[in-house]
Amino acid sequence: MTPPFATYLFDLDGTLLDSVELILASYRHTALVHTGAAPDDAVWLAGLGTPLRTQLRHLSDDPAEIAAMVETYREHNLTNHDAMVRPYDGIVEAVQILSARAELGLVTSKLRHGALLGLRRAGLEDLFDVVVGADDVARHKPDPGPVLAALERLGAEPDTAVFIGDSPHDMAAGRAAGVRTAAALWGPFPREALAPHRPDFWLAAPADIARL
Repeated sequence: MTPPFATYLFDLDGTLLDSVELILASYRHTALVHTGAAPDDAVWLAGLGTPLRTQLRHLSDDPAEIAAMVETYREHNLTNHDAMVRPYDGIVEAVQILSARAELGLVTSKLRHGALLGLRRAGLEDLFDVVVGADDVARHKPDPGPVLAALERLGAEPDTAVFIGDSPHDMAAGRAAGVRTAAALWGPFPREALAPHRPDFWLAAPADIARL
């Protein structure tokens, strides 16, 4: 039997928030504006969970052009955010249960401002003790840096924590940081994409989080 964890770390997009269609729409819009064509969605999905600038290198290697693309992406994303983003069914209740008995941290490749907007949209803004965004760390998932930063800020040890995420990058970051990992199967990545990273737990639905 696994004892209850003292610390639960969560990814944001694809784990707490059903926001993948907004992300894909924003990438398509950005690609069309700046290049006149949009790559297949599979290109974006493969890098989901990594920072925006990393993703946009698929479109250009010119730093100035990437900077312009970032602005286009963010304008589209923010304009459509509240209409296209919602928490997954059951996720708010699951997080509320955990917040009453454990410390919670958010580990996302979004900038902190965007992450806080998403939490607010979901009604989760008061439930997390720590938020680690892309602008809070020098290295990003799949590097363990963001997970380790969350643990440090919470004063938590890796062997008392679990990282819940939907992407291979989440699983890789958590394993490298020495925490347990739990794969959220309600996100955009199928089980076969996550299995090579050997998650410690498989979660079929948000209600399964309480069973950790």
